[in-house]
Amino acid sequence: MTISPVVKPTDTGWVEEWAPLGRCAGTDPDALFVQGKAQRAAKVVCKGCPVVAECLADALDNRTEFGVWGGMTERERRALLRRRPDVRSWTALLSAAKANSAEGAIA
Repeated sequence: MTISPVVKPTDTGWVEEWAPLGRCAGTDPDALFVQGKAQRAAKVVCKGCPVVAECLADALDNRTEFGVWGGMTERERRALLRRRPDVRSWTALLSAAKANSAEGAIA
């Protein structure tokens, strides 16, 4: 039996230690490092994940080359990085977007 640690989000709702809270935690990591059509199936794991934004920001900020991270394949992440070379911190951008989204949901 695995007990996930309790991790509190920051004031913005951003979770710094996101990995143990992902839907993929405890699954076979090789399932997210696939190629071709298998990537579509791997991305399904990310749907509804509570820390998908944190995962994606980490992959983009660290220029992670392989695997499905934050619901995006390596090709999708490369395309996004090419489209938005002005973004210096994906964590800052996505955490602000997440905070704004949460505020809109409350209002």
